[in-house]
Amino acid sequence: MEGLRVLELYSGIGGMHYALKESGISAQVVAAIDINTTANQIYKHNFPDTTLWNKTIEGITLDVFNKLPFDMILMSPPCQPFTRIGLQGDIADPRTKSFLYILDLLPRLCRLPRFILLENVKGFESSSARECLVKTLMECGYTFQEIMVSPTSVGIPNSRLRYFLIAKLSTENKIHGHSCQPRQPNKAPQGESHIPGNGPPCQPQEDMQGARVLYKQETTMDAQRKMSQNNDLSVRQIQDFLEPQMEVNLEHYLLPPKTLLRYALLLDIVRPTCRRSVCFTKGYGRYVEGTGSVLQCCMETEMENVFGGLDQFSEEEKLQQLLKLRLRYFTPRELANLMGFPQSFSFPEQISTKQQYRALGNSLNVVVVARLLQMLVS
Repeated sequence: MEGLRVLELYSGIGGMHYALKESGISAQVVAAIDINTTANQIYKHNFPDTTLWNKTIEGITLDVFNKLPFDMILMSPPCQPFTRIGLQGDIADPRTKSFLYILDLLPRLCRLPRFILLENVKGFESSSARECLVKTLMECGYTFQEIMVSPTSVGIPNSRLRYFLIAKLSTENKIHGHSCQPRQPNKAPQGESHIPGNGPPCQPQEDMQGARVLYKQETTMDAQRKMSQNNDLSVRQIQDFLEPQMEVNLEHYLLPPKTLLRYALLLDIVRPTCRRSVCFTKGYGRYVEGTGSVLQCCMETEMENVFGGLDQFSEEEKLQQLLKLRLRYFTPRELANLMGFPQSFSFPEQISTKQQYRALGNSLNVVVVARLLQMLVS
């Protein structure tokens, strides 16, 4: 296949661009567009030669898009209108304005792109925005597939269940304006899907972030689920994704005493030998509940022993017990590893740790997208 010209919308820190490289497809990103200045600094740092527009998508005219002929659109529209913890405003949320603008523009392009890949959160599959997307794609003559998939499907020990849509222009519809009946699209599955040939399907994120997460409150079902995840040999161990000890000052990432005392019962704790971790969000490192797993560094201490009689202890004794585990946050580099970013990816010096966590939490899993791109163009 000749080099594809790719338009990267909502480009963030370049997850889609890295996925394109990882996929091995011959392609060039002709333009990347995003309004987040921090994300754009990180993108520019890693892809200095790519044209990056710091502007709103709806501020770019049809004429400008037509002058940039492209064969593929990669996009990850804002997810806040569809998340479970958001207001779920869907198309009424002003943050979907740019996405609806793209859907309005698509049929009017003088040349339709051959391929489209879209990523979003679980919840998008039942939204009105998704209905608008499907309607537009069918009218334009695309065939498409919708998939719910998590990185565990490609052997990465992290649950990040996401909705993906991959669309291809029907061959008989290459001449723009000639409408053809696309085959009935695959409805987004409510449960799980996985990329063929890559181990069993992943755990739904709902299970991963249930209200009761740890020993003292952990149900038998929770414990069994974690055990079965840790026994799944198609998924690699956490230790494969950690930074070498000598390269990082781990003291900097240890959970502070105040956090330990207040949130110990809510932490999702994993060891280096585990084959699971929960979804990391943009609040990681600042908020505790539901933002991602923490790592137990001291292997000699058993978690059951620490949490066993915690209720009977004074604050000081409780803290001494918890400190035995040496719990720490994953470093931004380790999160990048779990999200499939290559070693060549880095942050500019001026980007703080808090900004790094935030940027990664808003990004996507590179390896998952790379596999889907291979499926799309094959």
